[in-house]
Amino acid sequence: MRKLEKTGPKKLNILIIASEMEPYAKAGGLADVASSLARALKDRGHDVRVVIPKYSQIATSRLELKEAIQPMGVWMGNTEEWCAAYRLIDNYGIPVYFIDHSLYFQREGLYHNHLMHDYDDNPVRFGFFSRAALQLCKDINFKPDIIHVNDWQSALAAAYLKIWHWNDTILGTTASVLTIHNIAYQGIYSKHHVDYLGLGWHNFTEEKMETFDRINLLKAGIYYADMITTVSPTFAKDIISPHGGFGLAPYLSNRSHHLCGIVNGIDTDVWNPQTDELVPYNYSSSNLRGKSLCKKALQKRFHLNVDHSVPVIGIIGRFVEQKGFHILAQSICGMLDTMNVQFAILGSGEHDLQNFFIDLPSRYSGKAGSFIGFDNERAHLIEAGADFFLMPSLFEPCGLNQLYSQRYGTIPIVRATGGLNDTVENFNEQTGSGSGFKFNDPTPDALYHTVKWALSIYEKKPSQFKAMIKRIMNLDLSWKKSAQQYENVYTRAIQKKQYEEQGYRSYYW
Repeated sequence: MRKLEKTGPKKLNILIIASEMEPYAKAGGLADVASSLARALKDRGHDVRVVIPKYSQIATSRLELKEAIQPMGVWMGNTEEWCAAYRLIDNYGIPVYFIDHSLYFQREGLYHNHLMHDYDDNPVRFGFFSRAALQLCKDINFKPDIIHVNDWQSALAAAYLKIWHWNDTILGTTASVLTIHNIAYQGIYSKHHVDYLGLGWHNFTEEKMETFDRINLLKAGIYYADMITTVSPTFAKDIISPHGGFGLAPYLSNRSHHLCGIVNGIDTDVWNPQTDELVPYNYSSSNLRGKSLCKKALQKRFHLNVDHSVPVIGIIGRFVEQKGFHILAQSICGMLDTMNVQFAILGSGEHDLQNFFIDLPSRYSGKAGSFIGFDNERAHLIEAGADFFLMPSLFEPCGLNQLYSQRYGTIPIVRATGGLNDTVENFNEQTGSGSGFKFNDPTPDALYHTVKWALSIYEKKPSQFKAMIKRIMNLDLSWKKSAQQYENVYTRAIQKKQYEEQGYRSYYW
């Protein structure tokens, strides 16, 4: 048995495969993570490249994309698909590649249409994308040490590495890491796509990629990835619990020795109240005047009564049950009726919830304001101008807005779940310590009383409240620590891959 190579902190070739990346295409937090983690890894000396699909929203002329490969052949099952790959170097010096296949990616939405209906051929679209990302490495002669895949959309790349590329001169020694950003979305679709995906019916088993006679793309990634991460330590424990894995707990438990949780960081260049060009006034922990002025601007933008003494609670998110908006809808009227508070709400989602929040300002004129949709400038203004930021999620793998809020001195009010529990320290009235306010039970009553508690501190203990603002603004929320943890995971994945080369490959066949 040959001696394992030492991988340690040496420079690695890393390919991040993601279905979205800020600022090119975004549906959720994955886009922010893909861009900011890539930058953090590059800062640590690694050769990092990112591959995403070239969606219809990505304008070639505006971005000045250059052809990387035209045409590029990608084998899927017994079919060779043809596509193109474009390339740019982003402002941080990171090569970003865009896989162009008009039939698959020139659509109105990334994953679903305007009615929020998934595209039935998503396994075809993203199976192809995963294979194309690997083929790109071969065609540009980029030999990655690590391929880092994300969620169900690119999870099959880990399977393709093991099944199709185990003896490849470019990809044969490449290890894979799968990050699960949200286990509720697993990519479960009809099994009639199995032949096209080319993984073989022998892999369509309950252990590997089958769920109730359907394909489960995330399950395939869980089985084949060398290492698995999720985006907070608490969520890593939650998903192997009997009720926390959305059906995948037993399979993640089987891989528990290769599973760990790493909290997301944030891009502190983009999210910086001292330099943010999207807010009307900049400020710092040593001079909060700009935050007061941002609050006034926020109240005007959302048609709230302009009154600095009234606390404003900001909310940004998808109006879906996971995010706790059903709980909020059941309690917010009680808050507005009985508390001296204002709400600035930004988001979209389920039809009934959208209608509820659209109607709220007419019922509570000057106390509640809402904008349906997403607007990046409004999002930054909420983070800067609000006094509190509310996240009542039923579950939350990590969450980013509570991190943005702390960076901007906006106190988070969160349910103690997943990454929210890991990144927010509950306020202690005796010592004045803490970074926010937490509640445990996912109920309207628990939410109501926690908001009431937070508002009482704002009103009755202003010195403690101001001290908390300054404290959380000085927390290190960057990717520095998390990027180092990913390096450790990459090292473990490479070592595991080397063990397989010594005779353990049969584990996957």
